[in-house]
Amino acid sequence: MATVASTFTALPHPAPSSAETRAAILANPGFGSHFTDHMVCVEWTEGEGWHSATIGPRVPIALDPAAAVLHYAQEIFEGMKAYVQADGGIALFRPEANAARFNASARRLAMPELPEALFVEAVRALALADRDWIPAGEGASLYLRPFMIATEAFLGVRPAKQYKFLVIASPAGNYFKSGAPAVSIWVSDYTRAAPGGTGAAKCGGNYAASLVPQAEALARGHDQVVFLDAAEHRWIEELGGMNLFFVFDDGSLVTPPLSGTILPGITRDALLALAREEGLTVREERYSIDQWRADAASGRLVETFACGTAAVVTPVGRVSGRDGDFTIGSGGPGQTTARLKERLVSIQRGSAPDPHGWVQKIG
Repeated sequence: MATVASTFTALPHPAPSSAETRAAILANPGFGSHFTDHMVCVEWTEGEGWHSATIGPRVPIALDPAAAVLHYAQEIFEGMKAYVQADGGIALFRPEANAARFNASARRLAMPELPEALFVEAVRALALADRDWIPAGEGASLYLRPFMIATEAFLGVRPAKQYKFLVIASPAGNYFKSGAPAVSIWVSDYTRAAPGGTGAAKCGGNYAASLVPQAEALARGHDQVVFLDAAEHRWIEELGGMNLFFVFDDGSLVTPPLSGTILPGITRDALLALAREEGLTVREERYSIDQWRADAASGRLVETFACGTAAVVTPVGRVSGRDGDFTIGSGGPGQTTARLKERLVSIQRGSAPDPHGWVQKIG
């Protein structure tokens, strides 16, 4: 294991994976199916704060059956990646933004905030400890999953007084398995989030609520599901785990605004900046499903793409729902989508300049 920052006590690993086992996994890592040797753990107790920071073997978590996370879903998480750079080094992409969003989620779920420097140090330490797990090849990375759970054994309905913050890692290839040049999505009758709810927080409950509609989409032959607003069931919000962008023939780009029901994606924010640098007119405004269908039919809408840490930038080629289906552009990747993805990935990989200071080299 690589040298660990002094904040963390390094625990020895009795049986790390062999080089042969690791190589076999990295040859075809998939997404979220395999895990590295180590994990980070930090405890929080009321009156004591954060303490007992360790990095050591990835092992099962012991929980009391009455742990609050199991009953009242006090749980939040983040998704981020470590990348191999063009020069062979390792880097993170905007980890401080993940730290800030993690704390926003913590506030919404009545959980303790984690010092942002400790969050960044934790993901950095794990990425360095398991750097040999980062796969090579286009689109490959080490996916990092920081998360926090309420561990106090108590059945009263109130915020817990004990928590664990952990970070695990998984070698990752492409997110979508279909291999199609563009994904197909299903317009769901279900609602992902409502005003005043937890839609802007990255918590497990939001994703649990999306599993039935996502399964419905897959059963109908689609890759993903898109959710509409709760009040009118008219306005496009986001996919099951990604933000959406719409590209028009006049050189403009639209994405739904952050209104409290949409996750404020870090990839979304980066693409907004890159699109403006590309000379696109960028608008954050509401866009209806009826307008989406009409603009696709008229040719005014030329591209749609989804974005997120896991899937990066993914073209959307076909949309289906109870009212029929429609194709966007040629049904495949568009030029603007490809250009923005190339710019983003080049910055993340260190093969292009990083004028925004988004990339944090760690080793």
